[in-house]
Amino acid sequence: MTKRTLVNTLAVTAFLTLAACGQGGTSDAASETLNDEQTTQTLADDTTDEQAFNADDQSENDAPESMIDDTVEQEADLSVSSRASILAKYSYVDPNRVVPTTALGNALVYFENNKSKIKNKKYVSVIDYSQSSRKARFHIIDMATGKVWSIRVAHGKGSDSNHDGYAEKFSNVSGSKASSVGYFLTGSTYNGSNGLSLRLDGMSSTNSNARGRAIVIHGASYVKESSVIQGRSWGCPAVASSLKTKVITMLKGGSLIYSVK
Repeated sequence: MTKRTLVNTLAVTAFLTLAACGQGGTSDAASETLNDEQTTQTLADDTTDEQAFNADDQSENDAPESMIDDTVEQEADLSVSSRASILAKYSYVDPNRVVPTTALGNALVYFENNKSKIKNKKYVSVIDYSQSSRKARFHIIDMATGKVWSIRVAHGKGSDSNHDGYAEKFSNVSGSKASSVGYFLTGSTYNGSNGLSLRLDGMSSTNSNARGRAIVIHGASYVKESSVIQGRSWGCPAVASSLKTKVITMLKGGSLIYSVK
């Protein structure tokens, strides 16, 4: 091989290599852009009317005053050793440490202290509103196995005024269209403007008007099981339409849900 031939061969090889790298780089960049567009997508808000049901119907659950109310009271009534003893009993729960530790601990202590009044003991849930709506922040815990199923959930329009995916304000006031935090017990199901829905009773001072405000679990087209900013509800913890039947079937009839900010 002559010197000129060798140089030409090397030049062609170098060109082909750069072209291949360039094509690969373009493909990767396009893929990254697509992924970025997917994760920054913002879904439309709820445009339906308030959930239709008689909020004056008698609750299926015991009145809040018959149960331990707020976390502050709960902590005051428990010694460190008593709390530790309860949590040790549920050490098998959330083996992968998905749920925020303090919130999970509070939910389990409340569950244990009110067990006789909680009708559906199969599941305990924690909704972590401190996380972006892009995240799977509705954690449903199987109390038999300790396994956690985490899904997306909407928060209220009144909680996220700039629609950036983060809930910043919470309310217990009718018309606020904001989410509420505290302990809830699920009630019965009904068919409203959003189809199959699950009534909620607020058991804390921060969510005591949940039934009157028609704060319920229902399916929504503005909630997707993907990393996007979910649409905002009118205060309801709405889930993806594809999951609503499963979620409602699991949690109906007196299951504990603890929402935190």
